[in-house]
Parts: sequence; structure tokens; C-alpha cells
Amino acid sequence: MQIVIISGRSGSGKSIALQALEDLGFYAIDNLPAMLLGSLAKELRDGQTRSSIAVSIDARNLPHALQRFPSLLHDLRAQGIQCQVVYLTTDARILLERYSTTRRRHPLTRNNRMTLAEAIEQEEVSLTDIRDLADLVIDTSRLSVHELRGRIADQLADRGQESLTLTIESFGFKRGVPLDADIVFDARCLPNPYWDPSLRDATGRDESVIAFLDSYPMVEEMHQDILAWVERWLPRYQASQRSYLTVAVGCTGGQHRSVYLAEHLAHDLSTRQSGVRLRHRELGIHLSRLPPETALEQDDPDHDHEKEP
Repeated sequence: MQIVIISGRSGSGKSIALQALEDLGFYAIDNLPAMLLGSLAKELRDGQTRSSIAVSIDARNLPHALQRFPSLLHDLRAQGIQCQVVYLTTDARILLERYSTTRRRHPLTRNNRMTLAEAIEQEEVSLTDIRDLADLVIDTSRLSVHELRGRIADQLADRGQESLTLTIESFGFKRGVPLDADIVFDARCLPNPYWDPSLRDATGRDESVIAFLDSYPMVEEMHQDILAWVERWLPRYQASQRSYLTVAVGCTGGQHRSVYLAEHLAHDLSTRQSGVRLRHRELGIHLSRLPPETALEQDDPDHDHEKEP
């Protein structure tokens, strides 16, 4: 029996995530009152509903129900029900733009007692307990509808209960640290291919940039240091019952150094364990990396982007 609980900020894509799970065969329930989680568990236990259910719980719940969420989740797991909590978050500035564009009313502004900016901030505060308990946090600030649906399908479909999904992500500091990153490494101290005009338009996946960075011993030193750190501490994260772990490597623009390092780290780690994924945020590339003998699955980086969630 499995329950996936989708929560997060209004406008962050919860409905899209729920629809993606429904397409995967989950029985989906939108805006479930948190207090009904126990009744839902009873239905599961009695075998009167589908074995896989996805529910959306958000700030429209009564405050005392949200405050009781930790104990409700604990009770579900104590009954032997597999529960995963997925929290969707988006940069507040982007949420302001989305609401301004769609002209939709934020759920917490319906009583006209607070501004949109105040409502967005208050909602994040009210959902703190759920975010703190989340197994997976997804930053949808720059994800298209297509990409969000792909992330949900990739990370939640047919995932073993005892496995940990490790994601290696490259990013550019000029666009901010990924909100869903658990561990962040800074590669901006390394030689920058951007200052070579012939390499400026290439990426860390191109042979020309790879050759440039391979020529500097300090690049390999950082690669080995990060690899050693992850390999040393990953078993501790697994032992703490973590379901997901995102290790992010950043450089200035997220195009050269961080991409190079993320590629090498994902390759090396995938030879040691399954469930390793690679994401290049600024390049819009998402890969499922498996052991070398398994074919590499790749989303088409040149797909037509749909509107943001």
C-alpha cells in the first residue's frame, strides 16, 4: 500500500504533479483535508481502494489540521503504509509574476486581509511542518509543465522502497542555488573556459571544454574530493531512511565547470550504485544514469517547452 502526499506553495504545480501520478495509475484526490488521512488509511488497510493513492494537501486546510500533520504521517507509517511526501516550491518572485499574469486569486487573499506578497509568505510559513518532513523537494521555478511531469514520473514511478535516489545537478550561481538542493559544492574557483572565445558557446559536455578542464590538475582534485565526500557520507544518508538526495555543483553560469564536474561525478557514482540521476539545470537536460551496461535514458533537451506550472 502506498500513499504519495503532494504539497507546496499555491502556483507551484501541485495539480500538474497530481495529474502526472494519476497518469501513472494512482488514484488521485485533490485538496484532501489532512484530518481524513486516517480514514484514507483505513480504506487502504481494508482493501477497498486502489493500492496506490496520491493526495494533495495544501494551505487551504484548517490551521490545526496542518499542525497535526506530523502526527498523522507518523500514524500512517506506524500502520505499515508506505508514505512519501513531495513538496513543490517556487521562488516567491516567480509566484508573484505567475499570479499577476494569470490574474488568479491566491487562496489566502480571499478574505482581502493581506496582499499577494503577504499571502505567499504566510503560506510558506503554514506549510513548514510538511516541508520539513518531505522526502522529496522539487523546485519548479524554471520547470516547464513537461519537465515537471517528467520529474514526477522519473522519481516516483516504480521506485524501490529501500532505495535512495541520488541526483547530481549542475547549476549557475547567477540564477540562484536550486531550492531543492541538499548539498552544494562551489566550482567557481576553477579555471573558467568562458574566457576563451572559442569555448564560450560550448558546454562541459563538449570535448573542447573537457580537454581544457582536463589540463588543470586542480579540476581533477576537486572532482576526487567531492566524489570521496559523497561516497563516504552517502551510506549515512541511506541509513537515515532518506529517499532522495540532491548534490548540486555550481559555477557562475552553469554551462562549463559545473556541467563537467556533474558529468564526471554521475558517471563514477553510477558504477557504484543504482538510482543515480544527472540534471543540468541551465542546459535543460535531465538524464537517468544507470550502470554502464544499461542503456542511458535521456529526455530530449531540444523539446518544445510548454508553459511553466
